[in-house]
Formats: sequence, structure tokens, C-alpha cells
Amino acid sequence: MFIGTLRGNRVLQFVFSSLTLLFFLLALGEWTGNLIITRIAGYEGLLCGAAALYLAMAEVIEAQFGYPVLPSGIPAPQPTRHVTGVPA
Repeated sequence: MFIGTLRGNRVLQFVFSSLTLLFFLLALGEWTGNLIITRIAGYEGLLCGAAALYLAMAEVIEAQFGYPVLPSGIPAPQPTRHVTGVPA
């Protein structure tokens, strides 16, 4: 799902990249049985959750006011598609 967010805003990209890292750390902590890795994953989960709450709040407030109040980062630029050889 992270790949799908690459055209979204920066906070959405951060939420899904930190979620990917969280899943990796949780799996690594479980495979190795290392409590430190699992605790780091817990803090990473808190960071991911806080970012998700921020993004939700930013989107709800923007929907209510009609303009962005909390910055969420600009979306990635969309590539332009030029079709050649097609008559206009």
C-alpha cells in the first residue's frame, strides 16, 4: 500500500512508510525474540499512530473549512502524458 501513496501528500507517505517499518520491526522482534527490537517497534507504532491522527485531523478540518489549515505536504508532481501520432 505504500507504493500507492507515492502520489499522495507527504504525511500520507510518512504514515504508510512508518507502518511498513513497524510491521518489519514487529516481525524481526518476534523472529529473534529480542525484547529491545519489540520495544522499538512499540515506539514506532506510537509515532505511526500519531501521524495517522494528525493526517485525519488535517483532512477533516480541511473538509469543514474548504481550505487547508494544517499542512500535510504537497502531493508528488504528476507526470504529464504526451500522446503522439493521434489527431486532435
